[in-house]
This record gives sequence, C-alpha cells and structure tokens, in this order.
Amino acid sequence: MRRALYGVLMAAAAFVPAAAQAQDGSFAESVRDRLQRRSERQAERQEQRQERIEARQEAPVQTQAQRPPRAERAENRMERRDERVERREDRIDQRQEQFGGRNERRDERLERREDRIDQRQERREAWQRNIEASREASRRSTEGLSPEAQRQAARNQQRYEERLREQRQERRADRREWREDRREWRDERRWDRNWRRDTRYDWYSYRNRYRDYYRVGRYYDPYGWNYRRFSIGITIGSSFFGSRYRINDPWRYRLPQPYPGYAWVRYYNDVLLVDTWSGEVVDVIYDFFW
Repeated sequence: MRRALYGVLMAAAAFVPAAAQAQDGSFAESVRDRLQRRSERQAERQEQRQERIEARQEAPVQTQAQRPPRAERAENRMERRDERVERREDRIDQRQEQFGGRNERRDERLERREDRIDQRQERREAWQRNIEASREASRRSTEGLSPEAQRQAARNQQRYEERLREQRQERRADRREWREDRREWRDERRWDRNWRRDTRYDWYSYRNRYRDYYRVGRYYDPYGWNYRRFSIGITIGSSFFGSRYRINDPWRYRLPQPYPGYAWVRYYNDVLLVDTWSGEVVDVIYDFFW
C-alpha cells in the first residue's frame, strides 16, 4: 500500500513541471503573435502616412500649374465680392419691403391716434368756450338787476353747467358700455374656421367646375404697394376693405356668410375676412382667384 501511494506521488511530481512548461510555451507564443501583429499594423500605418505626405507634396505642384494668372485671380475675387454685395443689397431691399408695410401701418395708426387726441382736445376747448360764453351772457343779462336776481341767475348758471357735465359723463359712460358690449359680442360670436369642413362651402371643387367665376380683373392696390402675404391676426388699413374690394355675394364663390361687422374682401388673388371695426384679419384663403 505504501509502495502504491509513493508511486502516485512520484507521477504527480513529474506531471506538474511538464504542464507548467507547456503553459509557459503557449503564453510565449501568444505574446510573439501579438507583437508581430502590432509591428505589422505600425508598418501599415507608416506606409499610409508616407502616402499622404507624398500626396500633399505633389498637390501644390499640380495646383500651381493649374492656377490662373494673378490678374485673373484678382478679377475673379472682385466679381465674387460684387455678387456678395448684390445679394446683400437684395436681402436688405426685401427686408425693407417686408417691414415697410408694417412701418407704414404703424404710422397710420399713430396718425389716427393723434387725430383722435386732437379731436378730443378740440371738443374740450369748444365745451369750455361754450361755458364761458354762457357765463358771459348770463352776466350781461343780469346787469342792472337787483342783487337777489343776480344771485338767482348765478345759481341757474351753476345748475346749467352741472347738467352739461352730467350729460358729458353719461355720453362717456355710454361709449364705454358700447365698447364693452361689442367686446363681449365679439367674444361670444368668434369666427369659426371649421366652416371648411362643410360640403356646402367646398369652394375648391366648385372652382374646378366653374373656373370663369374665379377669373377676376386686375387688382389695384390702394396704397400702391406690392403683394405681401397677410396672415390671420394682422391689422390692415381701412382702404384695403373699402366698398370696391368687398365681396357682397360670397355665396357665388361658395363662401359662408360673414357675421355682422365682418366682411369678405379681395386682396390680389387672396380672400380675407376682415373685422371692419378694428381692421383685423380673421380668416384668409390664399390663391383663391385665378
């Protein structure tokens, strides 16, 4: 038994160095393979780098041979610069045309506001002149009368002026209530743009069948501007929705009847629904006419 155990131990001692030697050999072989592959990749990258360097060195020679003379190059630069300047000027002109209408409409609103202020001031001055004239007339009519009659005339004049002030305040309150009522009315009867889903107002199909109805004459811009694309929410001048531009028979073009205070108007080949009180564009159809 002891001899068998001793033999097993001797065999295991002989096997361990052999396995370790085999493992060391495979590890060294894998290391050599990795080093070889790395050297190959480095050599390949070096060749590619050398090719790029040679290509860069050859490129200026070819470009120099193909480059035009200096005078021609300068002329080309001048032409490109002139083209850039022209494009910049065109963009500036377009921007000015785009915002010019806004500036003009703003100036118109400012002028109307100034006119309203002047009219209000004139009415105030006229009212004050009437009061002074009434006081002067009352004073002259009481000349030579007794002091009691003069005091009575002064009281009558004071009551007269108070009635005028009350009437003026009532007119102001009426105008304020009218504006509030109109604002509430507009909120309650806000224009519904879902009318396009109604088959009764399928103007597109109707236009394809009756093209002559949508061939209208030339449009004359009331302000002499060029066409600008108006969108919903913009405020336009009153001349755009004057009587000559209104569409009084919208059913002829398969358009819905506008609410009171609104009107369909033609703007070039577009159709605008305008709030005639404020000038706001409520709805729009582009390229409606031919």
